[in-house]
Amino acid sequence: MFDIVVVGGGHAGIEASVVAAKMGAKVHLLTLLIENIGLASCNPAIGGLGKGHLVKEVDALGGVMGILADKSALQLRTLNASKGPAVRGTRAQIDMDAYRIHARNLVLSTPNLSVSQEMVEGLLVENGVVVGVKSALGKEYRAQRVILTTGTFLQGLVHIGKHQSQNGRFGESASVQLSLNLASLGLEMGRLKTGTCPRLAGSSIDFSDLERHSGDSPPPKFSRSTQDFNPTQLPCFITYTNAKTHALIQENFHLAPMFSGQIESVGPRYCPSIEDKVFRFKDKERHQLFLEPQTMSASEYYVNGLSTSLPFEIQEQVIHSIKGLEHAQITRYGYAIEYDFVQPTELKHTLETKKIPNLYLAGQINGTTGYEEAAAQGLMAGINACLSLEHVRQNLAYPHTNLILKRNEAYIGVMVDDLVTKGTQEPYRIFTSRAEYRLLLREDNARFRLGAYAHMLGLIGDYSQLRAQQSQIEHALEQLQKMSFTPTKQTLQILQDLDQAPINDKCNGVFLAGRESLTLEDMPKLLPCLQGLDLEVLEQVRIACKYHSYIEKQSASIAHMEAMLQTKIPDGFDFDLPGLSLEAREKLNKFRPVDLFGASQISGITPSNLEVLHLYIHLHHKNHTKALL
Repeated sequence: MFDIVVVGGGHAGIEASVVAAKMGAKVHLLTLLIENIGLASCNPAIGGLGKGHLVKEVDALGGVMGILADKSALQLRTLNASKGPAVRGTRAQIDMDAYRIHARNLVLSTPNLSVSQEMVEGLLVENGVVVGVKSALGKEYRAQRVILTTGTFLQGLVHIGKHQSQNGRFGESASVQLSLNLASLGLEMGRLKTGTCPRLAGSSIDFSDLERHSGDSPPPKFSRSTQDFNPTQLPCFITYTNAKTHALIQENFHLAPMFSGQIESVGPRYCPSIEDKVFRFKDKERHQLFLEPQTMSASEYYVNGLSTSLPFEIQEQVIHSIKGLEHAQITRYGYAIEYDFVQPTELKHTLETKKIPNLYLAGQINGTTGYEEAAAQGLMAGINACLSLEHVRQNLAYPHTNLILKRNEAYIGVMVDDLVTKGTQEPYRIFTSRAEYRLLLREDNARFRLGAYAHMLGLIGDYSQLRAQQSQIEHALEQLQKMSFTPTKQTLQILQDLDQAPINDKCNGVFLAGRESLTLEDMPKLLPCLQGLDLEVLEQVRIACKYHSYIEKQSASIAHMEAMLQTKIPDGFDFDLPGLSLEAREKLNKFRPVDLFGASQISGITPSNLEVLHLYIHLHHKNHTKALL
């Protein structure tokens, strides 16, 4: 008997099983192939815009994706480095073999975590409650909680031209019975599509005339625990499609499963196939392609931007039409894959299913796409499954029975809230634009936002340094607010000595500390209250000062929303209101929440719906008061 059984050894399954074991639960992981734990099924990269935020948050909460990415990094860059800190994103090219080996070894060596290589065919459900799983061997694994992280394996169907094969990944068996079992239990199922690019033998590529893309120096890192970080970095290369490429694709649209009707499900809007790009953007003369090394040996390259499911012979012609790839050898053909997922509106914010108690879902089974989205969900499912077990929770300092991150606390909170309240009809991907409070949710402050949770959950070690840094940041900002500067001779001389523009009017320390031209090293010279602070603290202070007025506005908006959610809904309140969609009215009338917080937890109820409700509740009270007079 286990506390928790996790099904699937991908990025969600790794985080769920490791975090649960670290919190003290007895965990068993079931996976199809142990050697493929942590396999990078698609692109050999971790992070990116929005996605890098998730990795940093996973790391701040005691997860392992950032550690594994740093250990296997081939190239690291900060995307959007010229823009503000809120929209910067760390991205790492990884050695996919090294990542997989590090992940497998971590899982196999984690205390409280056991692993076995088996296909799960169904859930064990008694009196409507999940009590374990049953494998294809007929073996039962009983547990108090079950977490499914099945990726693209639920009735997975691979397409290469007209050729179809039932696989969860090319070459690996699909999980058919488990998908049928979930549907039979009443969960609303859907079907999605994703795809991958051809891989090429490195020795067959002509790099001589291709654009070279190098990593950053010094390289950024994902994990706070990574020390003495100086990895060997390999270049990526850029090439482009051309008129010949596009003509080949256009001539063979009828052989592309997406256009022939062979594939009916919806693919990721933000990562379309090359067929889709050529069809939708007919006026575009070329599309950029990134050639990314898959391992340190650079023996194989991933052609990022060329996702395709065209027949293998057309893929070869397309590749050979591209500069630098005229003689390239395809080692693995691109393909599309269709798979079943569970509509995430079936879930609570804890990622537990509403219909089947003690069953949690994480990753692509919830309609998301991407390693990072999967890892973040796996982490949250593992944490919440543990917190629902009293014997585990009683050994932690965390006082609640679940951890639900709010939209103003983390990108993880944004993603989970989006999924369970809105659902999805296409593979969901995180973006910075999805976060209305993104100035507060930066990569650089993830550990400050989430460190207290990790500490109370027993997922990080010494918390004293982080707590001291937080205190220093708060104290420095208070002092800067109080400081006053006028254009005196002494002040102007200090500014000149530091090669800073003069001031013409009275200002406070926040104004000066927020100057981008003022280096971190020079900040204490101008502002004595900052002396003795380390560079990480000074960076947090500078960002807070630079965006001071915007952060204040967002903080006020958050305070308004939190206060609004406490608003009680009067008995018998009429939800048939102008400004509410028919769906919102139906759901509110069905569930009859007692307050706006309860309304916010209903799938499909948006922040704008809550604002409408708040207005009409206010008018209701006003009219009621008038009637009494």
